[in-house]
Amino acid sequence: MKDFLSLPQPIHSDSFIYQNRFIIDELNYDKIEMSEMHCSLFQSLTPEQVKVYENIMTAVLSEVGGFFFLYGYGGTRKTFMWKTFSTEIRSKELIVFNVSGIASLLLPRGKTAHSTFCIPLLINEESTYNIPQGSPRAKLLIETKLIIWDEAPMINMLCFEALDRTLRMS
Repeated sequence: MKDFLSLPQPIHSDSFIYQNRFIIDELNYDKIEMSEMHCSLFQSLTPEQVKVYENIMTAVLSEVGGFFFLYGYGGTRKTFMWKTFSTEIRSKELIVFNVSGIASLLLPRGKTAHSTFCIPLLINEESTYNIPQGSPRAKLLIETKLIIWDEAPMINMLCFEALDRTLRMS
């Protein structure tokens, strides 16, 4: 690709650390651009949004973890909040998943939940996702700091339970 200077060049700094194409792909963005974008987005948050942001980011960065449900009617800037979280995490060279159903195109590097987690078509109370222990995708999930799942109420509860079982096995 070095012969074609008009094309974007891959960043190889993390490839020696991870040797995992999934992780390399998730870390392949301009950290400075993410930081600048985060500053711009953060300045536009309302005081209530800042409180929500601080609670969630504290849980993410301290690795305490947690489950948060961010809801509101259309136009309440939920997607704006998710972009703010994503740019902050990525500016710190960490991994965030933006997954959803229909709205995957609205989120930065958004993907469908089914393609990200390999959700089976038929799911039941004992299902897990098709992500073998020790696989590159399992290692990516282990490195992921935040999963933003848009349109969560539209997903079958069994999908979340299967994700929980899969993560516990990774």
